[in-house]
Amino acid sequence: MQSFADPPSVRRVDLAAGSTETLCAQSTTVGVDLTTSQEWFESPDGTRVPAFVVRRAGVAPDGDNPALLTGYGGFRVNRTPTFDRFRLPFLAAGGVFVLATLRGGTEYGEPWHEAGRRGNKQRVFDDALAVADGLAERGWADPDRIGVTGGSNGGLLVGALITQRPERFAAALCHVPLLDMLRFHRFLLGASWTTEYGHPEDPEAFASLRDYSPYHNAPEAAYPATMFTTALGDTRVHPSHARKMIALVQDLHTGTEPVILRVEDDAGHGVGKPTSMVVREQSERWGFVFDRLGMTTPE
Repeated sequence: MQSFADPPSVRRVDLAAGSTETLCAQSTTVGVDLTTSQEWFESPDGTRVPAFVVRRAGVAPDGDNPALLTGYGGFRVNRTPTFDRFRLPFLAAGGVFVLATLRGGTEYGEPWHEAGRRGNKQRVFDDALAVADGLAERGWADPDRIGVTGGSNGGLLVGALITQRPERFAAALCHVPLLDMLRFHRFLLGASWTTEYGHPEDPEAFASLRDYSPYHNAPEAAYPATMFTTALGDTRVHPSHARKMIALVQDLHTGTEPVILRVEDDAGHGVGKPTSMVVREQSERWGFVFDRLGMTTPE
Protein backbone atom coordinates (compact mmCIF):
# COMPACT_ATOMS: atom_id res chain seq x y z
CA MET A 1 0.00 0.00 0.00
CA GLN A 2 1.17 3.54 -0.77
CA SER A 3 -0.28 6.94 -1.53
CA PHE A 4 0.99 10.43 -2.26
CA ALA A 5 1.37 10.91 1.49
CA ASP A 6 2.24 7.38 2.66
CA PRO A 7 5.53 5.58 1.88
CA PRO A 8 5.19 2.00 0.57
CA SER A 9 4.28 -0.60 3.16
CA VAL A 10 3.18 -4.22 3.27
CA ARG A 11 0.13 -4.81 5.45
CA ARG A 12 -1.96 -7.78 6.54
CA VAL A 13 -5.68 -7.19 6.92
CA ASP A 14 -7.86 -9.44 9.09
CA LEU A 15 -11.30 -9.01 7.57
CA ALA A 16 -13.06 -10.85 10.36
CA ALA A 17 -11.50 -8.78 13.12
CA GLY A 18 -11.38 -5.58 11.11
CA SER A 19 -7.73 -5.05 12.05
CA THR A 20 -4.64 -4.14 10.04
CA GLU A 21 -1.06 -5.10 10.83
CA THR A 22 1.93 -3.43 9.16
CA LEU A 23 4.52 -6.08 8.31
CA CYS A 24 7.15 -3.75 6.87
CA ALA A 25 7.33 -0.15 5.72
CA GLN A 26 9.75 2.16 3.99
CA SER A 27 11.59 4.18 6.63
CA THR A 28 10.93 7.65 5.25
CA THR A 29 10.01 10.70 7.29
CA VAL A 30 7.36 12.58 5.33
CA GLY A 31 7.60 15.76 7.40
CA VAL A 32 4.74 17.54 5.65
CA ASP A 33 0.96 17.24 6.07
CA LEU A 34 -0.49 16.56 2.62
CA THR A 35 -3.99 16.79 1.21
CA THR A 36 -5.18 15.09 -1.99
CA SER A 37 -8.38 15.58 -3.95
CA GLN A 38 -9.58 14.09 -7.22
CA GLU A 39 -11.00 16.69 -9.57
CA TRP A 40 -12.59 16.38 -13.00
CA PHE A 41 -11.88 18.48 -16.07
CA GLU A 42 -13.64 18.60 -19.44
CA SER A 43 -11.61 17.74 -22.54
CA PRO A 44 -12.55 19.45 -25.85
CA ASP A 45 -14.61 16.44 -27.01
CA GLY A 46 -16.67 16.57 -23.80
CA THR A 47 -14.96 13.69 -22.00
CA ARG A 48 -14.52 14.22 -18.27
CA VAL A 49 -10.88 13.63 -17.30
CA PRO A 50 -9.87 13.16 -13.65
CA ALA A 51 -6.69 14.34 -11.99
CA PHE A 52 -5.27 14.02 -8.48
CA VAL A 53 -4.41 17.42 -6.99
CA VAL A 54 -1.82 17.07 -4.22
CA ARG A 55 -0.72 19.93 -1.97
CA ARG A 56 0.38 20.80 1.54
CA ALA A 57 -2.47 21.19 4.01
CA GLY A 58 -3.52 24.84 4.03
CA VAL A 59 -2.55 25.58 0.43
CA ALA A 60 -5.63 27.28 -1.03
CA PRO A 61 -6.84 27.74 -4.63
CA ASP A 62 -5.96 31.43 -4.56
CA GLY A 63 -4.38 31.57 -8.02
CA ASP A 64 -0.88 32.09 -6.67
CA ASN A 65 0.57 28.57 -6.50
CA PRO A 66 3.31 27.00 -8.62
CA ALA A 67 2.07 23.71 -10.06
CA LEU A 68 3.66 20.71 -11.74
CA LEU A 69 1.51 18.53 -14.01
CA THR A 70 2.34 14.99 -15.09
CA GLY A 71 0.67 12.11 -16.90
CA TYR A 72 1.36 9.22 -19.24
CA GLY A 73 -1.57 8.31 -21.45
CA GLY A 74 -0.55 5.19 -23.31
CA PHE A 75 0.28 1.47 -23.48
CA ARG A 76 -2.43 0.55 -20.95
CA VAL A 77 -0.21 2.01 -18.18
CA ASN A 78 -2.21 2.92 -15.07
CA ARG A 79 -0.97 5.96 -13.16
CA THR A 80 -2.22 5.64 -9.59
CA PRO A 81 -1.18 7.49 -6.40
CA THR A 82 2.43 6.73 -5.52
CA PHE A 83 4.88 8.07 -2.97
CA ASP A 84 7.99 10.00 -4.04
CA ARG A 85 10.36 11.33 -1.39
CA PHE A 86 11.96 13.70 -3.90
CA ARG A 87 8.61 15.40 -4.41
CA LEU A 88 8.26 16.36 -0.74
CA PRO A 89 10.34 19.59 -0.77
CA PHE A 90 8.25 20.86 -3.68
CA LEU A 91 5.04 20.20 -1.75
CA ALA A 92 6.50 21.60 1.48
CA ALA A 93 7.34 24.82 -0.38
CA GLY A 94 3.71 25.28 -1.43
CA GLY A 95 3.83 23.57 -4.81
CA VAL A 96 0.78 21.80 -6.22
CA PHE A 97 1.50 18.41 -7.80
CA VAL A 98 -1.07 17.13 -10.31
CA LEU A 99 -1.31 13.61 -11.71
CA ALA A 100 -3.73 13.54 -14.63
CA THR A 101 -5.49 10.28 -15.53
CA LEU A 102 -5.19 10.67 -19.29
CA ARG A 103 -6.83 8.47 -21.88
CA GLY A 104 -4.46 5.81 -23.17
CA GLY A 105 -4.13 3.98 -19.86
CA THR A 106 -6.62 1.42 -18.58
CA GLU A 107 -7.59 3.15 -15.33
CA TYR A 108 -11.17 2.96 -16.62
CA GLY A 109 -10.86 -0.20 -18.69
CA GLU A 110 -9.85 -0.99 -22.24
CA PRO A 111 -12.18 1.66 -23.77
CA TRP A 112 -10.14 4.31 -21.91
CA HIS A 113 -7.00 2.90 -23.56
CA GLU A 114 -8.54 2.72 -27.03
CA ALA A 115 -9.74 6.32 -26.72
CA GLY A 116 -6.11 7.49 -26.58
CA ARG A 117 -4.50 5.02 -28.97
CA ARG A 118 -3.33 5.22 -32.61
CA GLY A 119 -5.44 7.78 -34.48
CA ASN A 120 -6.93 8.98 -31.17
CA LYS A 121 -3.58 10.05 -29.70
CA GLN A 122 -4.31 13.77 -29.94
CA ARG A 123 -7.02 13.24 -27.33
CA VAL A 124 -4.30 12.46 -24.76
CA PHE A 125 -2.69 15.85 -25.33
CA ASP A 126 -6.08 17.57 -25.32
CA ASP A 127 -6.84 15.92 -21.96
CA ALA A 128 -3.60 17.22 -20.44
CA LEU A 129 -4.12 20.73 -21.76
CA ALA A 130 -7.68 20.73 -20.39
CA VAL A 131 -6.29 19.86 -16.95
CA ALA A 132 -3.58 22.54 -17.18
CA ASP A 133 -6.08 25.21 -18.19
CA GLY A 134 -8.52 24.03 -15.55
CA LEU A 135 -5.92 24.29 -12.80
CA ALA A 136 -5.43 27.95 -13.64
CA GLU A 137 -9.16 28.64 -13.98
CA ARG A 138 -9.94 27.04 -10.61
CA GLY A 139 -7.14 28.87 -8.84
CA TRP A 140 -4.98 25.85 -8.06
CA ALA A 141 -2.16 27.32 -10.10
CA ASP A 142 -0.76 30.67 -11.05
CA PRO A 143 -1.35 30.70 -14.84
CA ASP A 144 2.26 31.80 -15.33
CA ARG A 145 3.79 29.17 -13.01
CA ILE A 146 2.65 25.82 -14.40
CA GLY A 147 5.24 23.20 -15.24
CA VAL A 148 4.90 19.81 -16.91
CA THR A 149 6.97 16.64 -16.59
CA GLY A 150 6.95 13.19 -18.15
CA GLY A 151 9.17 10.40 -19.40
CA SER A 152 9.25 7.96 -22.32
CA ASN A 153 5.69 7.99 -23.72
CA GLY A 154 5.15 10.70 -21.09
CA GLY A 155 8.08 12.53 -22.73
CA LEU A 156 6.10 12.42 -25.98
CA LEU A 157 3.28 14.05 -24.01
CA VAL A 158 5.58 16.85 -22.84
CA GLY A 159 6.97 17.32 -26.35
CA ALA A 160 3.49 17.61 -27.81
CA LEU A 161 2.34 20.06 -25.15
CA ILE A 162 5.23 22.48 -25.54
CA THR A 163 4.97 22.45 -29.34
CA GLN A 164 1.17 22.81 -29.40
CA ARG A 165 0.86 25.32 -26.54
CA PRO A 166 4.33 26.67 -25.65
CA GLU A 167 2.83 29.71 -23.91
CA ARG A 168 0.85 27.54 -21.46
CA PHE A 169 3.88 26.30 -19.51
CA ALA A 170 6.65 27.99 -17.55
CA ALA A 171 8.84 24.89 -17.31
CA ALA A 172 9.03 21.45 -18.90
CA LEU A 173 10.97 18.31 -18.00
CA CYS A 174 11.06 15.93 -20.96
CA HIS A 175 12.75 12.67 -19.96
CA VAL A 176 14.04 9.91 -22.30
CA PRO A 177 11.40 11.10 -24.75
CA LEU A 178 9.89 9.78 -27.94
CA LEU A 179 9.64 12.81 -30.25
CA ASP A 180 10.17 11.87 -33.91
CA MET A 181 6.97 9.98 -34.66
CA LEU A 182 7.79 9.36 -38.34
CA ARG A 183 11.01 7.41 -37.72
CA PHE A 184 10.56 5.93 -34.24
CA HIS A 185 9.99 2.45 -35.69
CA ARG A 186 13.51 2.34 -37.15
CA PHE A 187 15.40 2.43 -33.85
CA LEU A 188 15.79 0.02 -30.94
CA LEU A 189 12.40 -1.23 -29.69
CA GLY A 190 10.44 1.22 -31.81
CA ALA A 191 8.97 -1.35 -34.18
CA SER A 192 7.11 -2.95 -31.27
CA TRP A 193 5.28 0.32 -30.55
CA THR A 194 3.47 0.48 -33.88
CA THR A 195 0.53 -1.37 -32.33
CA GLU A 196 0.10 1.60 -29.96
CA TYR A 197 0.88 4.51 -32.27
CA GLY A 198 0.29 3.09 -35.74
CA HIS A 199 2.95 2.33 -38.36
CA PRO A 200 4.52 5.38 -40.06
CA GLU A 201 4.71 3.45 -43.33
CA ASP A 202 0.94 3.01 -43.38
CA PRO A 203 -0.53 6.08 -45.16
CA GLU A 204 -3.47 6.52 -42.78
CA ALA A 205 -1.29 6.17 -39.69
CA PHE A 206 1.35 8.45 -41.22
CA ALA A 207 -1.17 11.26 -41.59
CA SER A 208 -2.21 10.96 -37.94
CA LEU A 209 1.37 10.78 -36.68
CA ARG A 210 2.44 13.70 -38.85
CA ASP A 211 -0.29 15.86 -37.33
CA TYR A 212 1.13 15.67 -33.80
CA SER A 213 4.75 14.50 -34.05
CA PRO A 214 6.59 17.05 -31.86
CA TYR A 215 9.69 17.07 -34.05
CA HIS A 216 7.64 17.82 -37.17
CA ASN A 217 5.31 20.39 -35.63
CA ALA A 218 7.66 22.55 -33.57
CA PRO A 219 6.84 26.20 -34.27
CA GLU A 220 9.02 29.26 -34.07
CA ALA A 221 7.99 30.46 -30.61
CA ALA A 222 9.06 31.48 -27.14
CA TYR A 223 9.40 28.07 -25.51
CA PRO A 224 9.16 27.45 -21.77
CA ALA A 225 12.30 26.66 -19.81
CA THR A 226 12.87 23.07 -20.91
CA MET A 227 15.18 20.29 -19.80
CA PHE A 228 15.42 17.35 -22.17
CA THR A 229 17.13 14.31 -20.69
CA THR A 230 18.48 11.15 -22.29
CA ALA A 231 21.01 8.42 -21.60
CA LEU A 232 23.59 6.91 -23.92
CA GLY A 233 22.72 3.41 -22.77
CA ASP A 234 18.98 3.72 -23.38
CA THR A 235 17.91 0.51 -25.15
CA ARG A 236 14.27 1.53 -25.54
CA VAL A 237 14.07 5.12 -26.81
CA HIS A 238 17.07 6.15 -28.88
CA PRO A 239 18.95 9.25 -27.61
CA SER A 240 18.58 10.76 -31.10
CA HIS A 241 15.02 11.82 -30.22
CA ALA A 242 16.18 14.22 -27.50
CA ARG A 243 19.29 15.31 -29.42
CA LYS A 244 17.40 16.21 -32.59
CA MET A 245 14.62 17.92 -30.70
CA ILE A 246 16.81 20.19 -28.62
CA ALA A 247 18.76 21.26 -31.69
CA LEU A 248 15.50 22.14 -33.43
CA VAL A 249 13.91 23.89 -30.46
CA GLN A 250 17.04 25.94 -29.74
CA ASP A 251 17.03 27.03 -33.38
CA LEU A 252 13.33 28.00 -33.31
CA HIS A 253 13.33 29.50 -29.80
CA THR A 254 12.51 33.22 -29.79
CA GLY A 255 12.42 33.66 -26.01
CA THR A 256 15.01 33.90 -23.27
CA GLU A 257 14.20 30.85 -21.14
CA PRO A 258 16.90 28.14 -21.06
CA VAL A 259 16.43 25.07 -23.25
CA ILE A 260 18.97 22.45 -22.22
CA LEU A 261 19.91 18.81 -22.70
CA ARG A 262 21.04 16.57 -19.84
CA VAL A 263 22.82 13.37 -20.90
CA GLU A 264 23.68 10.48 -18.58
CA ASP A 265 26.68 8.52 -19.89
CA ASP A 266 26.35 5.35 -17.83
CA ALA A 267 22.61 4.76 -17.65
CA GLY A 268 19.67 3.49 -19.67
CA HIS A 269 15.96 4.16 -19.82
CA GLY A 270 15.62 4.75 -16.10
CA VAL A 271 15.87 1.54 -14.07
CA GLY A 272 18.79 0.06 -12.16
CA LYS A 273 20.56 3.31 -11.35
CA PRO A 274 22.76 3.53 -8.23
CA THR A 275 21.45 5.73 -5.44
CA SER A 276 24.12 8.39 -6.00
CA MET A 277 23.04 8.82 -9.62
CA VAL A 278 19.35 8.98 -8.69
CA VAL A 279 19.99 11.63 -6.03
CA ARG A 280 22.08 13.78 -8.40
CA GLU A 281 19.55 13.43 -11.20
CA GLN A 282 16.56 14.21 -8.99
CA SER A 283 18.35 17.16 -7.37
CA GLU A 284 19.02 18.71 -10.76
CA ARG A 285 15.48 18.12 -12.00
CA TRP A 286 13.79 19.58 -8.94
CA GLY A 287 16.33 22.39 -8.75
CA PHE A 288 15.35 23.31 -12.30
CA VAL A 289 11.65 23.28 -11.33
CA PHE A 290 12.24 25.44 -8.24
CA ASP A 291 14.32 27.93 -10.19
CA ARG A 292 12.02 28.31 -13.19
CA LEU A 293 8.77 28.39 -11.19
CA GLY A 294 10.17 31.05 -8.85
CA MET A 295 10.13 28.94 -5.70
CA THR A 296 12.12 29.23 -2.49
CA THR A 297 13.66 26.07 -1.11
CA PRO A 298 12.13 25.21 2.30
CA GLU A 299 14.43 24.73 5.27
